[in-house]
Amino acid sequence: MTAVDTAARVVMMHQGGWDEIALFTGPVAIIALLIFLARRQVPPDDEEEEEDQ
Repeated sequence: MTAVDTAARVVMMHQGGWDEIALFTGPVAIIALLIFLARRQVPPDDEEEEEDQ
């Protein structure tokens, strides 16, 4: 078994890395979406100061 064969097997075992990428980017994308939605619902600071006065 050569180094090229070993490297090819490692790449095939990791399926090119797409599953590891999906496991990372999936939750990050969900968290980013939730933060975006939460910030969109919060009124800007200027509006809060006008209501207090």
